[in-house]
Amino acid sequence: MAVNSTVHTDGIRLVTMDYPPVNALPVAGWFAIADAMREAGRDEKTRVVVLRAEGRGFNAGVDIKEMQRSDGFDALLGANRGCFEAFKAIYECAVPVISAVNGFCLGGGVGLVGNSDVIIASDDAYFGVPEVDRGALGAATHLARLVPQHLMRSMYFTSRTVSAQRLLELGSVTEVVPRAGLDDAALAFAAEIAAKDPRVIRAAKGALNGIDPVDVNRSYRFEQGFTFELNLAGVADQHRDEFVAPGRSRQT
Repeated sequence: MAVNSTVHTDGIRLVTMDYPPVNALPVAGWFAIADAMREAGRDEKTRVVVLRAEGRGFNAGVDIKEMQRSDGFDALLGANRGCFEAFKAIYECAVPVISAVNGFCLGGGVGLVGNSDVIIASDDAYFGVPEVDRGALGAATHLARLVPQHLMRSMYFTSRTVSAQRLLELGSVTEVVPRAGLDDAALAFAAEIAAKDPRVIRAAKGALNGIDPVDVNRSYRFEQGFTFELNLAGVADQHRDEFVAPGRSRQT
């Protein structure tokens, strides 16, 4: 189980999540993504990053089982801080970040792709934020970057998902391809960016972040405050216990 980062000779860096069975990331996994993104931004040889995953789906959010195995609030605090750092590092990465999404992209996964610059998805990909069903909140900031406001609210309150094809129609997904061709499609798009003058691309990334109408870091941190309230009230713990009960599927 790991987050691996490799750089091709053309300046394309692949950051791969591999946490079987469903890429529900433990605390260390979120911090590993943050470290990989910061390393990418510092490396002058890196011109673009492709964030991808091995396995059944792109990301199933936080590892709730890890949280429920831990005493006190250490795992909760670690997961919240780790998600914040991972999302922030993607958004602030000095080069463009392309998310190549296969299968499910849920909870924290939406935080990752919502803060990336480009999304390319397989035709079986779907996106959602099931936080309400887990007694928590978060990632509405990032879901709102993918869908219009009222659709975001209806998805958030119901934990419904949206397909990659629908996001293609809305303009937040750039391309939808057969799953077997996802990596090739993401690399082809990355190569188009990598062929540009890297000085201009890095300047463009900074300029686009500078004119963003929403401060995504501050907005997400605000959301996390409500998650802490639900945890202190015991509501979140009750829902997480129900989720990890014997016979219950871990995700999706």
